[in-house]
Amino acid sequence: MSKKVFSRPRSLKEAVFHYCPGCGHSIAHRLVAEVIDELDIRSRVIGIPPAGCAVLAYNYFDVDMIEAQHGRGPATATGIKRARPDSIVFSYQGDGDLAAIGIAESLHAANRGENITVIFINNACYGMTGGQMAPTTMLQQRTTTTPSGRNNILDGYPVKVSEIFSRLPGVTYLERVTVNSPAGVNKTKKAIKKAFRCQIDGLGFSLIEILSPCPTNWKLSPVDSCKWIDDVMSKEFPLGVFKDNTGAGKKTGEAAP
Repeated sequence: MSKKVFSRPRSLKEAVFHYCPGCGHSIAHRLVAEVIDELDIRSRVIGIPPAGCAVLAYNYFDVDMIEAQHGRGPATATGIKRARPDSIVFSYQGDGDLAAIGIAESLHAANRGENITVIFINNACYGMTGGQMAPTTMLQQRTTTTPSGRNNILDGYPVKVSEIFSRLPGVTYLERVTVNSPAGVNKTKKAIKKAFRCQIDGLGFSLIEILSPCPTNWKLSPVDSCKWIDDVMSKEFPLGVFKDNTGAGKKTGEAAP
């Protein structure tokens, strides 16, 4: 007798993803949906899609979704969470949405310790609009707006969100992970689940940064894009836990240490 061991999460609609072949968004979507199902919080979840590659995320997640203006995901999530504190609210953002136009909303929501969860996709470019330089584009990386490679004199340095946000007292849990290998996918799912549990337990702000392949704009095959994350990207953006106060017992509203 055959046994079914793999199926679509209930929190994902039966829709075909529009993402390019090899894009990491589809994997990240599935992991978020699996975590929602396993924590049995589907009826309480409200997601905030970004402006960017995942702008159509509401077509894929089978939970309540509210579209935010470009970069305003954390602000929208803050309002929803304060109005409906029993809801589990997450924003899903790219590097342009979070680290460029939305850096102020993101940073201040984190610094206030808002009890929300942020899923941050870092693909080191503007994936939706043609592959332009993003805040996370690395030095010497070629994009459509840095054809000779990013130059620190002209363009500044890549913004390292996890390193910066980890210094904020309002942040409870922050980890950088990847989806370029089976082991990485498994670790990413554990991190996402821990971030949602952080919110469920009222412990404050959590953010999971996911290094995600973008084969189309990197001009690489899907396989080579996964290898590039290991060989190049993860050297600039090291994987690991940057902050974990989930065991400290701090509840939302208490003074941060």
